[in-house]
Order: sequence, then C-alpha cells, then structure tokens
Amino acid sequence: MSQELVLSAVDQSPMRRGGTAAEALRDTVRLAQATDRLGYARFWVAEHHNAGTFVGTSPEILIGQILANTQHIRVGSGGVMLSHYSALKVAEQFRILDAFYPGRVDLGIGRAPGSDQLTASALAYPKVPADIRHFPQQVNDVVSWLHGKLDEKHPFRNIKAQPGPQPATVPDVWLLGSSDYSAQLAAELGLPFAFADFFGNPSEYGPVVAELYRKNFKPSAYLIEPRLHVALQVLCAPTEEEAAFIGSSRNLNKMSQMLGLREGLLPPEEARAVEERLTPQQREFREGFRKAYIDGNPAQVKAGILAAAERYGTNDIGIVTICYHLRDRIRSYELIAQAFGLQPRGEQREATSSAG
Repeated sequence: MSQELVLSAVDQSPMRRGGTAAEALRDTVRLAQATDRLGYARFWVAEHHNAGTFVGTSPEILIGQILANTQHIRVGSGGVMLSHYSALKVAEQFRILDAFYPGRVDLGIGRAPGSDQLTASALAYPKVPADIRHFPQQVNDVVSWLHGKLDEKHPFRNIKAQPGPQPATVPDVWLLGSSDYSAQLAAELGLPFAFADFFGNPSEYGPVVAELYRKNFKPSAYLIEPRLHVALQVLCAPTEEEAAFIGSSRNLNKMSQMLGLREGLLPPEEARAVEERLTPQQREFREGFRKAYIDGNPAQVKAGILAAAERYGTNDIGIVTICYHLRDRIRSYELIAQAFGLQPRGEQREATSSAG
C-alpha cells in the first residue's frame, strides 16, 4: 500500500489454563494500556458467551474500564452482538461512554450470536431469540438513535436516546463480519466494514469479500466512500522459532474441541508436547488454519502484514494476538510497533493485573 498503515489491536480476553476470568479481563486492560503507550490507533474487545477460553461477555463494561485506564487510544467493541439486544439500549450505552470520553469510542456491531445456539437461547430466555432477519433494521436504528435522526415514519421517532441533547461527538459505527452478507449490508447502509480475517479463513476468500464491499458501497450521510478494516491473527517474537513455540498455545486452543482439551490456554511447553503427538490428520488441520496466520520474527511479521494489506487493498489493519503469557502478548505488540515505526505516547496509569 502507498499509504502508511493504521495499526490497531483487537483482543478476545483469552484465559489461561488454571487462571481465572477476572485475571483475563485485567490482562486485557493491561494490554490496552501497553498498546496506548506504543501508539496504536484503536483497541477493540470482543463479545463471547459460554466460550471457555474467551471471557469477554460484556464489551460495553470492559470498554469503560479500558477508557478509564488509558489516555489516547480509541476504544470500542469488536463487536456487540446486536441480535441479542435492543437497538435503543445499545445506542444509549455507547452514548454514555462517549459522554465520559468524547471522540474516543467505537461501536462495532456483529450479527453472529457470539455463542452456541443453546447459549443464544439463554440470552433471550424466557423470550424467543430475535429473528435474524431484523438485523438490518436494528443496525439502522442504532445508527439513527446515536445521531438523533430517526425517520419521521419510524414508530419510535419521538423517543430520544440518552444522554441528550445531541452530543458534539458520536461513536464511530462499524459493521463487523466474516462473510459476504455483512459486507453487502455494510455497503448497502454506507457504513465502515471490519473483516475478521483472524478467524483463519482461506487467504483468497477475504479479499473477494472486501472487493464485494467496495464494489457495492453506497455513500451515506455517515460515510462518503468505503472504509475497510481487516483484523489479522499475528504473533511476533525475536526469532521465528520462539514465535512458533509461543504460538503452540493458540494452535492447540483452536483444536481444543477436536482434541478433547479442557478450557483455557495451555502453557507453550505443554502445548508443544501435545503438538508432537498429533496424528497426520490433526497436523493437516493445524497447518490449514495456520496458513492464514502471520507468525515470525519482526521482519517476517512486517512483510506478512504488508502483504495482507496489499491483498485487501486497505491501510487499516487490526492485530489479534493470542498466547499464554501476557508478557509475550505485550512484547509481540511492542516488536510490531517498532517494526512499523509507531510513535510512542506518554506513560499510562497502572491497572491491577496478573501479568502472566
């Protein structure tokens, strides 16, 4: 890409085997502080329910904690699973966050349940789960309530999202997805689109979805031209060998259901031992999703990120890093920041955490 890359962080609050969810959430805050200090543009947190390893169930609460413990970085959701919730409630939650931290809040919206079907039912109980066909209307309503511009024909046009009156700043809204459905909806509504490459999709699939978004984009009152963010699975260490060793925890977690492993990331020493006992079929599965990951030393990782940006035709890149030790996660972001020449910011407040 000819333009300088905008680098951000996306975190799923992974929990270590033998650790606690509370420690994992505090680690996310510590990581956000580090990326703020290093000069990253944004820090997004995920929503998962009953997921075992990933413990961030309430991004809006976690976002508030991160905003309170950082100074510069934009903070948002990657994303809120809107089908579980009221559009008005989500709009008001993020307007409150923006009231406390104006100009620093992003609202990423997802269509997926962020859980299995049973858990999705529990989130709606005793009501029935929302009809996913209403999702486009929900997205429209969130954006309209954030901006105070509900259509005159809307049945709730006289209801104003609080806090009011209309604030000077409004959270940036992103539509998140890993499929052509989300890309086409973002294009139709004229919204920014964030593609989840870090899921481990085949390398040729994502750029096709990105091009579909650009080709079908319709300018809106909120966005004149397409705006594409791509989140990549990345792990950087001083050497390629160390990156592979650290990454074994993430690899085994990806295969946990296949291998019958319990919840939580294994230490890399244990994960490497399990990897050595994989069957040929299991190794083939592992190598299949690893092809979409960018692991290695700083030079290798920088080249991989630049190549991905070129494939997608975007300069807006998010980085997801999953490993057992928080210190290795922070070091990975440090090495990437150095490789791309990010300008560090001032020291941050200290947050209580298990540094791992």
